[in-house]
Amino acid sequence: MLRGFPLLLRPPVSAPERWRICKSKMSGMPKPICLKFISLEDGEFTTKNTSSGFKFRLVSYNILAQVYVKSSYFPHTPSSCLKWKARSQAILMELKNLSADFLCIQELDEYNSFYKSNMENLGYSSIYIQRTGQKKDGCGILYRPSSAELVLKEEIHYNDLVNGIDYGNVSTEIESNGMLDIDRKEEASGKDSMKENSHGDHGDPSDPRVRLKRDCVGLLAAFKLRDASNHLIIVANTHIYWDPDWADVKLAQVKYLLTRVSQFKEVVSNKFCSIPSVIVAGDFNSTPGDEVYKYLLGANSDSEAPAIQLCSLYATNGGEPPFTNCTPDFTGTLDYIFLSDAGYLKPVSLLEVPGPESADIIGGLPNHYHPSDHLPIGADFVVLGSSNSSIVPKLHDVEDGLVKFKIEEDKKDQNN
Repeated sequence: MLRGFPLLLRPPVSAPERWRICKSKMSGMPKPICLKFISLEDGEFTTKNTSSGFKFRLVSYNILAQVYVKSSYFPHTPSSCLKWKARSQAILMELKNLSADFLCIQELDEYNSFYKSNMENLGYSSIYIQRTGQKKDGCGILYRPSSAELVLKEEIHYNDLVNGIDYGNVSTEIESNGMLDIDRKEEASGKDSMKENSHGDHGDPSDPRVRLKRDCVGLLAAFKLRDASNHLIIVANTHIYWDPDWADVKLAQVKYLLTRVSQFKEVVSNKFCSIPSVIVAGDFNSTPGDEVYKYLLGANSDSEAPAIQLCSLYATNGGEPPFTNCTPDFTGTLDYIFLSDAGYLKPVSLLEVPGPESADIIGGLPNHYHPSDHLPIGADFVVLGSSNSSIVPKLHDVEDGLVKFKIEEDKKDQNN
């Protein structure tokens, strides 16, 4: 959905230099574009199985929940593109064509009635968390059992932040960062504001209990890859709150997210005696360079360091996409894939994101070529190695070592 950001002027659109649109024949409706993964080594198109070593593909995609699809929200979109029958099949075809081993999906609704069974027919298993309250969408992680085994999972409910409020000393972040723009929030006319109001999201925004209760969610999942070393990866998928005037709430959510990811990583490390790689993906509703983005990369201005160190997949491989969300009212980058412990994983290709001059983008999304107002992002990874039990000792081994060290020290003291 449109995120309610201030209007950004889009670059002028000129005739496209090349067409990447798949067409069946000259007649008929335009088809979804052929999404390409570009090799980071030679700049050419690649597929999953073109290099040695175990490779897997991960894609993150906000597919635009059907519950939020209304012609009044998307007046620029042909009405035929908004109907569930057409959109559902277009999204299903796009997910199939992405050929990913892991799909991190945001704004996933109609999960039990449509996506779960249809994606099972395409060879995927899945886990899902629906937003709380009256919200109908949520986050899902879809994966191929032939590529990875799910070994552990946890849910994230950002409403849990309400339980951590010290009411005798209300968080200065909530008090000072967000309250200056309440009047502007009340005047917001963006589609997400309409969406929230339509779902009965009311209350005094000066009350931190109301402010932090946004019904946003996330998923944490640990997978054992089907490679020779059984390398473990943690995949986190989340959707952060949308309102640009409530940066304090977004910041509180990403801090909680990274804390939970760090704790989950420790649990996985101890349980399986192996250091997992970490991939954090989702719609963060934050643009490159803002406070949320900087915090995620550990470059925030305050002294507080994030619980886990991350780097941005696209930023470290040529730069963030020019945009991942594109409507006439807003065009910008909101979706990211972040990595930690990248020493065991090497990105070898990135999913190409259309530029402002691409013919399939003209007029904004969704359209006949893209069934969502967001674009998918993703990459192919090669496993370089794995951390096994010899690298991560069991806790009792550490304790035994400390005891032996203490005995040796006591002996030295007695001899002296």
